[in-house]
Amino acid sequence: MENILNEVVSSEDLKKFEKIYNEQLTTSQVTQKAQFEYAWCLVRSRYPADVRKGIVLLEDLFNNHKDCEKRDCLYYLAIGNARIKEYTKALHYLRGFLQVEPNNKQVQDLEACIRKKMEKEGLLGMAVAGGVIVGLASILGLGIAMAKKS
Repeated sequence: MENILNEVVSSEDLKKFEKIYNEQLTTSQVTQKAQFEYAWCLVRSRYPADVRKGIVLLEDLFNNHKDCEKRDCLYYLAIGNARIKEYTKALHYLRGFLQVEPNNKQVQDLEACIRKKMEKEGLLGMAVAGGVIVGLASILGLGIAMAKKS
């Protein structure tokens, strides 16, 4: 499941769907399909700014279009937010999905993957913080020892 969080859209696909979206945007007739496909590509971009733009487009679809595929929007909103390390938001979207389809294995697996990433990065963050504290304590101890020698 971690592959889905690391999958990167091809530049050809991104350009193709961006062109369709922008052409429709100039005529003020953007279809939900064009907006979704462009957003779907953006959330799989290697660039966080693109991912954020994709999230905005998906949120717009989810909130403002009654007949859009809400389940697909929720799923890719979760993926997009996880990719930019907004894990709490990602889990929020997955919980919403699971309220409607509690036995969806793909969504359950994605939720477990995101929780594992949170755990790993949380422990990693604590280890870095612990290293900084040990380093500061060592410097302080060295300073005290040097002051006593003087």
